[in-house]
Amino acid sequence: MEAFNSIANPLSSFFFICILLLLANAAFGKVHYHDFVIQATSVKRLCKTHNTITVNGQFPGPTLEVNNGDTLVVNVVNKARYNVTIHWHGVRQMRTAWADGPEFVTQCPIRPGKSYTYRFTIQGQEGTLWWHAHSSWLRATVYGALIIHPKEGESYPFAKPKRETPIMLGEWWDTNPIDVVRRASRTGAAPNVSDAYTINGQPGDLYKCSSKDTTIVHVDAGETNLLRVINAALNQQLFFTVANHKLTVVGADASYVKPFTTSVLMLGPGQTTDVLIIADQPPAKYYMAARAYASAQGAPFDNTTTTAILEYKAASCSFNCAKTNPVSPSLPAYNDTATATAFTTKFRSPRKVEVPTEIDENLFFTVGLGLNNCPRGARSRNCQGPNGTRFTASMNNVSFVLPSNYSLLQAHHQGIPGVFSTDFPAKPPVKFDYTGNVSRSLWQPIRGTKLYKLKYGARVQVVLQGTSIFTAENHPIHLHGYDFYIIAEGFGNFNQKRDTAKFNLVDPPLRNTASVPVKGWTVIRFVADNPGVWLMHCHLDVHIGWGLGMAFIVENGVSELESLEAPPVDLPVC
Repeated sequence: MEAFNSIANPLSSFFFICILLLLANAAFGKVHYHDFVIQATSVKRLCKTHNTITVNGQFPGPTLEVNNGDTLVVNVVNKARYNVTIHWHGVRQMRTAWADGPEFVTQCPIRPGKSYTYRFTIQGQEGTLWWHAHSSWLRATVYGALIIHPKEGESYPFAKPKRETPIMLGEWWDTNPIDVVRRASRTGAAPNVSDAYTINGQPGDLYKCSSKDTTIVHVDAGETNLLRVINAALNQQLFFTVANHKLTVVGADASYVKPFTTSVLMLGPGQTTDVLIIADQPPAKYYMAARAYASAQGAPFDNTTTTAILEYKAASCSFNCAKTNPVSPSLPAYNDTATATAFTTKFRSPRKVEVPTEIDENLFFTVGLGLNNCPRGARSRNCQGPNGTRFTASMNNVSFVLPSNYSLLQAHHQGIPGVFSTDFPAKPPVKFDYTGNVSRSLWQPIRGTKLYKLKYGARVQVVLQGTSIFTAENHPIHLHGYDFYIIAEGFGNFNQKRDTAKFNLVDPPLRNTASVPVKGWTVIRFVADNPGVWLMHCHLDVHIGWGLGMAFIVENGVSELESLEAPPVDLPVC
């Protein structure tokens, strides 16, 4: 008997440890390790081969799949000739701001030949996010999907789809995109528009030298699939549709939404939309297509159309499909603001949510373009904007300037003086007719590295007010480190007395990127519960380069769990 006990006890101990490990795994999730090698790779598009910056030689980069509660550890090795950082777009990064990624905001760049390991946990998010470079215009080709499944043993709030397919909408230049933005920085003019849009890296049938590589998404007749649509384009809002098929929207920016059905999506750069599509049409090939929503009157844009093919795998399709062209969809007009607005205003949370009602910080930020007069002594070739000016952009008349010797987070954490100031204005310095004819005296913003300080736990409302300085357009505004409730949007100038009646404080959608309507406004609310330095900017990269951004400092709370973690030992130095 004693011999049996001596065997049984180790066995029971072993099983007890196994059960503890399983429980721990369920509670804390898995840890996923990845290596990202940033490198130049030969990529051929539109008949021409380019030395394109990629991750692991893939374009688009690898899709990462995790469960809610899992941890990602991604070692990024920079073998390219440019500085690089990686941003995990939409990840809350609770207390891990050091892993957020925007260059000179939460870290110094990873220099050529150096590396940095991003470590963070997904907390309370499910759906589709993505990752991308956050340094110069590298995100034109350095991007990939980040798919967050429910926790092990949990399910979607809708019937499990037969298949799930990421649909990454991108933008392609038939040249080096870094050269495009550098030329624009020198001249002060707007950068050249892209030469193609892409779906999962391929332009599709409507472009030269492209049809043999067009992306094909296979479906079986009658099945329901989940399409995870991501706008990874650099500078363009996009309409997306599938010929003859309805799309049921079930999620956006890794939050579930009250399902609604539509024939067309509109996504600003940075936004994601999860849709269910039922293969309920006669078996055939159907085009998926995306093209520009171009809201800026008179501004040049890429007016091409990218396509992929939804192909039924039914036997009746095999013979017919090979012989016939895919069914073509109808897309909205490029400037169809009514369709864009009808889409964005349909979003609701699935149920009643806890929206902050008492507000501690009531902020009003103008967002828009500007023109700087040609600096004294500058050559005309450096002032090729309208009438010999240089393009700029600003929030509340401050054109955001990134530091270069320290990151903002490092300067904040270590108390390094002289890197930034905390006097970003809570409202515009001058009140004006924001969407009317704006006096030319207001077209030239000041430059500065100004931040706005928030106490931990502050309940924040921000009115994002578009302006018509130079030209009005739709701006996709992204806030790092946070999701926020979009409680209202409208056209014209926001009016506190009139427009508060439009606030949805019951079931507004939770997003990380808001499309501020052309000549209009959007109101967002969030609780400042994540300490760090968090960038808020227009996700049209041409605009962030011109200064359309700002950053919040969120102070530490009282306890350790309300405080920023210590910086990692391998944090890059400037």
